[in-house]
Amino acid sequence: MGFAVLILGASGTGKSTSLRNFKKGEIGVLNVGKKPLPFRGKLDVANTADYELIEKTLMKNTYNAYAIDDSQFLMVYENFAHAYEKGYDKFTKMAVNFQELLNVIINGTSNDTIVYLLHHIDFDDMGRAKAKTIGKMLDQQLPIESAVPITLLTQTDSEKYTFITNGLPPAKSPLGMFEDKEIENDLRMVDETIRAYWELAPLRNVNDVKTAKKDAK
Repeated sequence: MGFAVLILGASGTGKSTSLRNFKKGEIGVLNVGKKPLPFRGKLDVANTADYELIEKTLMKNTYNAYAIDDSQFLMVYENFAHAYEKGYDKFTKMAVNFQELLNVIINGTSNDTIVYLLHHIDFDDMGRAKAKTIGKMLDQQLPIESAVPITLLTQTDSEKYTFITNGLPPAKSPLGMFEDKEIENDLRMVDETIRAYWELAPLRNVNDVKTAKKDAK
């Protein structure tokens, strides 16, 4: 059983930047938004990722850490593709497709795999923060925050970037996982913390695995 972790924040608050300390071979980045990473380091990136590519990649499970960046674009692009269709069935289909992705993450990957959903934030009519979707109908059918065990909020004051781990809804994390309510914007450090807390296998570098197999021959 894999784990989905929601990284939620407005554009420019450090969602993609939080990947900067991963080394090449440690994480597979599924780039839905088709944008370059905002730092110089090189990571393994699959561009123009759609549901089919993402789900096939996760099922292969070459890495034990993945980032889907930005995951709300899966719904946005699907909405544009069906923009001229009338009726509400298309919104139900969008909810089903995203739910199927979560199902692949949870049931289709190994029990040491963590998939980070880098996702834009939105606000409801009461001013409460939530994951961005496509319209109220989808919000009612698919409350993404309730489907994941950890939601971290990104924030910045233009000088530093941080994660909120709990205490400011919808941020949440298991009791005692993080010592502080505000931590450094470092997803690799978060990954290490989650693995230690849940006693998961360490982060795996696929390049080290390839080298070991080569040496064994």
